Amino acid sequence: MLEIAIWLSETEWSIALHESLYLYPWIESAHVLSICFFIGTLIFVDLRLMGAVFNKLPISEMNTRVLPWSIFGFGLMTITGLLLFYAIPVRSYQNIFFRFKIFLILLSGLNAFLFHRQMSLEGKKWDEGQNIPKTVHLKAAASLILWSGVIVSGRMIAYNWFDCDRQPQPEWVNWAAGCIMELSLTGDF
Repeated sequence: MLEIAIWLSETEWSIALHESLYLYPWIESAHVLSICFFIGTLIFVDLRLMGAVFNKLPISEMNTRVLPWSIFGFGLMTITGLLLFYAIPVRSYQNIFFRFKIFLILLSGLNAFLFHRQMSLEGKKWDEGQNIPKTVHLKAAASLILWSGVIVSGRMIAYNWFDCDRQPQPEWVNWAAGCIMELSLTGDF
């Protein structure tokens, strides 16, 4: 993967995007706004599933109204996130917080998949007055926690505390960040 990140960083468009005085900040701003949009819609659904708000609104109706907006926000967030990665691929790839963010996004996706599968099987019962299962409450709470972790770790990407070019670092940091330490003349790392 590192070779791909290095190749990307040497492309003309990546260099231009990274060095752009206006485009990079605009993309970063759009990324933050799309995160707010996506998380804002997601909060309504998760809180409804937990029974905290909109308890008289059927879940299927809320899902029908909000899901297209959530998908739009997620799509925009993904596109702008990929562009931000494309601008600085090596630093992003070797950033502990970026790696943790990607891991949390994968867990969030798995959680969403499991929820939507359960909703497709049981959702009509919930609209007819049957109590929402505790597993759904847990998935909604997990969604809020995981996406909060994505936001925090995404914000931490900007800090260079554990970057590979800041050595010496503890071995676990070099491992977690994927730093490649070249052998010195003495044979030490």
